[in-house]
Amino acid sequence: MSPRPWRLITASIITAVAATSCTAGGQSPSGGGPKADAPQTIEVWHGWSAPHEVKAFEDAIAGFHRLHPNITVKLVKGQDDTKILNAIRSGNPPDVVSSFTTNNVGQFCSSGALQDLTPYLKKDEVDLNLFPKAVQDYTQYKGVRCTLPLLADDYALYSNKALMKGNRPPKTISQLTALAKKLTVRNPDGSIKVAGFLPSVTYYEHVPEHIATTAFGATWLNDQGRANFATDPAFAEYLRWEKSLLDWYGYDNVKKFVHSMGQEFEASNPFEKGRVAMAVDGEWRTKFLQEEAPKLRYETTPTPVDDARANTYGGGFITGTVIGVPRGARHAQASWEFVKYLTTDTDALVTFANGLGNVPSTIPALASPNLRLPPQFTTFLNVFKNPNSATIPSTINGGDFVVKFQSFVQDQWEPGKVANLQQGLQGLDKKVDDALRLAGG
Repeated sequence: MSPRPWRLITASIITAVAATSCTAGGQSPSGGGPKADAPQTIEVWHGWSAPHEVKAFEDAIAGFHRLHPNITVKLVKGQDDTKILNAIRSGNPPDVVSSFTTNNVGQFCSSGALQDLTPYLKKDEVDLNLFPKAVQDYTQYKGVRCTLPLLADDYALYSNKALMKGNRPPKTISQLTALAKKLTVRNPDGSIKVAGFLPSVTYYEHVPEHIATTAFGATWLNDQGRANFATDPAFAEYLRWEKSLLDWYGYDNVKKFVHSMGQEFEASNPFEKGRVAMAVDGEWRTKFLQEEAPKLRYETTPTPVDDARANTYGGGFITGTVIGVPRGARHAQASWEFVKYLTTDTDALVTFANGLGNVPSTIPALASPNLRLPPQFTTFLNVFKNPNSATIPSTINGGDFVVKFQSFVQDQWEPGKVANLQQGLQGLDKKVDDALRLAGG
């Protein structure tokens, strides 16, 4: 999948999904339209747009054409959730859609914007254990499985071997902190020349869900589906660690460094330029490094974990692209055959993963000898199937609780505007819960 800020959910997406509301789960995908063996054309919307991405999709579905010569597939590139939801709302949806935004699965499923795939899964006896547990979790909402996974992203620690100066990559947060300080190089005025590890949530993928979820074991929502920031001590532990290291650098120094970084997905990325010794990033960075910094010597290892959770080392944060059948799709049975093929066929997933540099989303595909990825990619394959890997829960209003927490960290906690952390987290809980209730959750 294209690297993208999938975690930032906009109000327009939330509103668009709400406008599609109907009975949760929507119509069964087995109803309506011609049978799968009848000649027909299905329209498939996806978000990839770069030429190599589009070609990777085309290569991945070549096998589907051979299996179903009666089904013509029309691919429409560069689509996003807003366009998808507007098409569903207008009653003129495509037959298949893919989304980069797992945070929206709760909205897709609860509103019926995407159909419940359970009837077809049962009919065709698709074993969901093809997918790791975290992946099973983010493709459904309250028992309604309206999506299946289509490749995945997971996160691990990248270390620049030259800047590490012989030190081994850290496994625990205390080791990470000590190394971050040891490897940092400052300019004469105290500003950052080379950062050992930048803890700020403004540094690209160092957002709370990637660090707090697996490194500290934070549980974002309680059993009642309500915000858990003030109750789960993992959030306070994460925040105090983050602020302590941030203060060691100096808040203004970090801001200055961040403002000098340039775009995340360009060759000016500071890890690629040797300005950051260690960084948590997604598997796609391996492909960027191959193309943009082929001489850089680096290794990848799982994200360090809180010292009290050392036995969970090896896991990481997982997310990914999802695919489903919209409500009102005119060729539902053929659409299901396409979705099933693209999400469960090992050769298709391996071809797609090789083309995009993403993690194949089934356990059999992870072990395929046909994967052609750099040696550093092995870490991401292992993280993906590790039982300690996790994701964030889905809600009826998407990633609103993630957005609110990150805003709290970035705008209040990091600048030192929070006088009482517990009270601040309690206030955040109330804001999140009020928004959930307003959305009907």
